Amino acid sequence: MNKLKLFSLLALLPMLLLVSCGGGNTKKGGGTKRFTSMTGWKPNDQKGWFFTGKQQKQKGWPGMVYVEGGTFTMGVVKDDVMHDWNNTPKRMQVSSFFIGETEITNYEYREYVTWLKFVFPPSDPNYKDIYTGALPDTTVWNNKLSRNDFAETYFRSPEFDYYPVVGVSWLQASRYCDWLTDRATEKTLMEQGVISKDLYTNEANNQGASSFSLDKYKSNDPEMESYINTQRLKQKTGIKTSNERILAANRNNNTGVVTKFRLPTEVEWEFAALGMQKEREYNLYTNKRPEIENLKGKKGRNRGMYLANFKQGRGDYSGVAGWKNDGSPTTADVKQYPSNNLGIYGMFGNVAEWTADVYRPIIDEEASDFNYYRGNVTRAVVKNEDGSPKKIDEVKYDTLADGRLVYRGLPGQYEREVISDDRNFRDGDFQSSLDAGYGKAEDSSMMDYNMYNSQRKNFFVDDRGRVIIEKDRNMRTTRISNEVRVIKGGSWLDTAYWLDPGQRRYRDEGKAYGWVGFRVAQDAKASTKSRTKR
Repeated sequence: MNKLKLFSLLALLPMLLLVSCGGGNTKKGGGTKRFTSMTGWKPNDQKGWFFTGKQQKQKGWPGMVYVEGGTFTMGVVKDDVMHDWNNTPKRMQVSSFFIGETEITNYEYREYVTWLKFVFPPSDPNYKDIYTGALPDTTVWNNKLSRNDFAETYFRSPEFDYYPVVGVSWLQASRYCDWLTDRATEKTLMEQGVISKDLYTNEANNQGASSFSLDKYKSNDPEMESYINTQRLKQKTGIKTSNERILAANRNNNTGVVTKFRLPTEVEWEFAALGMQKEREYNLYTNKRPEIENLKGKKGRNRGMYLANFKQGRGDYSGVAGWKNDGSPTTADVKQYPSNNLGIYGMFGNVAEWTADVYRPIIDEEASDFNYYRGNVTRAVVKNEDGSPKKIDEVKYDTLADGRLVYRGLPGQYEREVISDDRNFRDGDFQSSLDAGYGKAEDSSMMDYNMYNSQRKNFFVDDRGRVIIEKDRNMRTTRISNEVRVIKGGSWLDTAYWLDPGQRRYRDEGKAYGWVGFRVAQDAKASTKSRTKR
């Protein structure tokens, strides 16, 4: 009997080995490690012609927090006491992303405007509006019936360095994100030795249109020749060949390029604020509650104290003297209050925040329930007659609500033109209007279509027996347009109602406020961590 059992086990052993090894190609988790391309060449083979650079693990930029994507219920899950009906629950999927640990501070924004003043001095008539148009609107602190000196001190004084910058419009915030992408890439390349470390100490560098930009680096612009250390770049990309044709063909790699900074979308901001990943049992969230239900500390020195900065009631912004419930009558240090479960500060109170989205009362989850975002505007680089990218020579501006001009692009950057504007998609474009239907397409004759007017005023029957509907041509007005953006979160000026991440409101993208700041975000790869219970 024992010999029979032994024989059976020996017979099964090859089958067990075959199953466990999986043919020698399968890794844990079902992935396959590929050593060659479909052509048969190994990656970065020095005898070949194609070099992609060294693969590196994606790391978070300093001050950024990784948020693993997933599905969740977006919107308010409690009673809609204000009857706004613009935040009804809806199921959404979010990709993984990075988001700023804090809002952008006065210190960080002063870096930005100082760089603009250094590279594009206002004394030059061609640049006079670039610096002034980027400055925060300090008059947002003015109140006709309140004494306040913040207009003079808040942005410039070092004691407010780490307070959130306010008085910045959505237009200005989005320009900051573009600038940050260039500067972060520039610093990374300097640390790698690809760009000379005297980039700023040498008077000949960074003057006006000759300054570094990501566009010029990625396209191998001739202006970058004086900055780039070609030998070091070859080491970083793994290109060791001396064949100049191969080098030229592979120079458009993205080694050292930082993932683009941008404003977070509305769905990303809400998902990050909830931080429900830490409140989970297997694939079920165990807690999705407004932060208002957990505002007070329960032990230690914070017992009974508010853990967020908001207005507690009429005439009460901080509590009584000697026992300041939240400690701050206006804004506060960006890390003064505890972070949420993911380590993100300031999502509840202090300042509300701009998001990337164009506002509409209804989020169209039927059209998209994956990385929802309204505001896509596709732009392409304008080409010269010889096919080379056209650079910005004459600066174009947008006008802010206070009359100042904010640049659309900086001199030396590549000029772009809009090739697709989807801000009105399914809500404001011709196909969503009353005049659409029956296969009609928008053309020059359809420019004066009805969007918000009622479908009929009255009707009559013509001499051929057809019913003719007379459209209501009275002018209707609305504050909702393609120039209003979603604001999320509560502020020092708001009551606790607005601290719920599901709440949403909107403001003009060209106007600044003393209670609105912003933070930045970046795309990220999905997490490769194994699924865990906790």
